[in-house]
Amino acid sequence: MSRRLSELVTAGRSPALPLSITLPGGELRLRSLLRVLPGQRYVGEAEWQGRRVLAKLLVGARAERHHARELDGARWLREQGLDTPELLGEGMVAGEGGWLLFAFLDDAVSLGGVWQTLAGEPLLSAAQRAVLGEALAAIGRLHARGLWQDDLHLDNLLRRDGRLYLIDGGGIRAATPGQPLPRAQALQNLGVFFAQLPAELEPFGDELLEHYRTANPGAELSAADLREPVAAVRRWRLKDYLKKLGRDCSLFSVQRSGEGLTIVRRDQADSLAPLLGDLDGAIAAGRALKQGGSATVARVELAGRPLVIKRYNIKGLAHWLKRCWRPSRAWHSWVEGNRLEFLGIATPRPLAMRESRRFGLRGRAWLITEHAAGEDILTRFAAHVQGTPPEAELKALDRLFAALLRERIGHGDLKGTNLLWQDGRWALIDLDAMRQHRCPRRFARAYARDRARFLRNWPADSALYRLLDQRLPQVPGTCPE
Repeated sequence: MSRRLSELVTAGRSPALPLSITLPGGELRLRSLLRVLPGQRYVGEAEWQGRRVLAKLLVGARAERHHARELDGARWLREQGLDTPELLGEGMVAGEGGWLLFAFLDDAVSLGGVWQTLAGEPLLSAAQRAVLGEALAAIGRLHARGLWQDDLHLDNLLRRDGRLYLIDGGGIRAATPGQPLPRAQALQNLGVFFAQLPAELEPFGDELLEHYRTANPGAELSAADLREPVAAVRRWRLKDYLKKLGRDCSLFSVQRSGEGLTIVRRDQADSLAPLLGDLDGAIAAGRALKQGGSATVARVELAGRPLVIKRYNIKGLAHWLKRCWRPSRAWHSWVEGNRLEFLGIATPRPLAMRESRRFGLRGRAWLITEHAAGEDILTRFAAHVQGTPPEAELKALDRLFAALLRERIGHGDLKGTNLLWQDGRWALIDLDAMRQHRCPRRFARAYARDRARFLRNWPADSALYRLLDQRLPQVPGTCPE
């Protein structure tokens, strides 16, 4: 049964597929969804007039404005000779909505997807350099023609048959089409791009910008010019992401009731449903990792997948009175784990959290994370107390501490069992006391405590202690002699 376009306003986040939509040019059969903004935007693979297309369907009160933006962007890209999927059909009907149908790029891969496959390679490997070079050359061509993309990221660049296509015309903006983009706007737009790359790449900024300058010869930009725009965008992106952690959105499913709060990554909601239905039963059936008064930790199996559940207990009335008014420790660890992941610092991925509540007052709480199977640093370095650990593991430690300094993060309990070797990186666990500091002085004190606690994992007269003490960065005036 074919439906009217306007019916998508009430279709929700997951309409039943395939879905037939009646358009003036014929019936559109929507087969899969790639992006959904409920009641406003539905983007997915479809069939139209016997051809495979990418359909953008726009409904709701802002459909006309969004359609105009998409259409302008697609036309600007075409008029300026930039590679972009062909627009096969479009239209806007008052009271119904708008649509744009693009040629579907078979076998195309996003540079974002390619970048993810290279994440485990050494910093700025040849393959990583090639991906970023491709992207920056495309951005340079875009800017040279007076255009920019306000939502600039690697997933908006598709590679197919040796060509790179710009997509998402709704994000394309124009200064003077055909004339190079003004310097200030180019800097701001490049700031958006570089802010989404690992901060460890900052020393290579000028090398990477050479690809941009080659494609946009009139641009006189350096990595130093980008520091302030990149920092501003990074701050904004982190703040925006943290706001989403407790909000029902495309990334997270949030359920609130008089009995409590449950938050789960949306792409994990179906698979974790059995676990969330009986968390205490899963803990009892799992393998205990920690049995304590304040917290219980267990490794559990879910359809062959190892996970960790941490339950934050209430030890008695006095403890409850102390905790019931404050955000739970599960919420704190949920936020900090997602913060670390967003900043590119290794930690087992947080998947879900739950707080029990009664009359709005908090009780017990649970956190579910991926399981990190690696050995802790005490085990890894046990054979090297009077020697030197593998250089790869020392360099990974250098990177971890450099990241903590850069982001002003204090862990709060850097005992050896809280650092696990995972996929060539040291992953942090037990984030109950972690905090990102705004005040440099407070961070300096927190870092000094973390550094001192970390070194106390080994005898002060050992060769390993001396090596790490020399190697780990210090905060002047705060680290004990």
